[in-house]
Amino acid sequence: MLKLRNRNAAAGSAPAPPFEGHGPAGAERATFAAGCFWGVEAAFRQIDGVLQTAVGYTGGHVSDPTYERVGLHRTGHAEAVEVWFDPAQVSYAQLLQTFWRIHNPATRNRQGLDLGSQYRSAIFYHDAGQYEAAIASRDAEQQSRRRKIVTQITPASAFYRAEEYHQRYLEKHGHPGCAATIQ
Repeated sequence: MLKLRNRNAAAGSAPAPPFEGHGPAGAERATFAAGCFWGVEAAFRQIDGVLQTAVGYTGGHVSDPTYERVGLHRTGHAEAVEVWFDPAQVSYAQLLQTFWRIHNPATRNRQGLDLGSQYRSAIFYHDAGQYEAAIASRDAEQQSRRRKIVTQITPASAFYRAEEYHQRYLEKHGHPGCAATIQ
């Protein structure tokens, strides 16, 4: 049985996000990019069965990117959120539903006022099952949209944890989510 985090616990008492790609025993990993990672992380942290999250950078071509380098478009990375979840509590399909709800997947390299490839819409899949679920979910979501979905669906690559001040940023600063988050 997986231990779920206490939503009422102090901000500093939740388990630390993974550094080496290891999450809680029995948990599965999902990685999503949907604009500024602060709001994306906040949205996924609200889901029962999500055990821990980390914001960071993935999908680029350099090792150890920093926020500044990513923002200067020198790394190819997306701002992303690594989500560790208990599949007995929440399914990958349910996480995908949240992904589609919290951003506009029909805008290329932009979410709200944030512009640049680091804000692209992407699903980084970790296995064949996630790939198939992502494709099916995208195709179903496309049926309800006029504009073509431009979300990248690509294999997960190295995930580089962002600087500590970015972790749980909105929670630390008393904000429930980003103003541009689509609900």
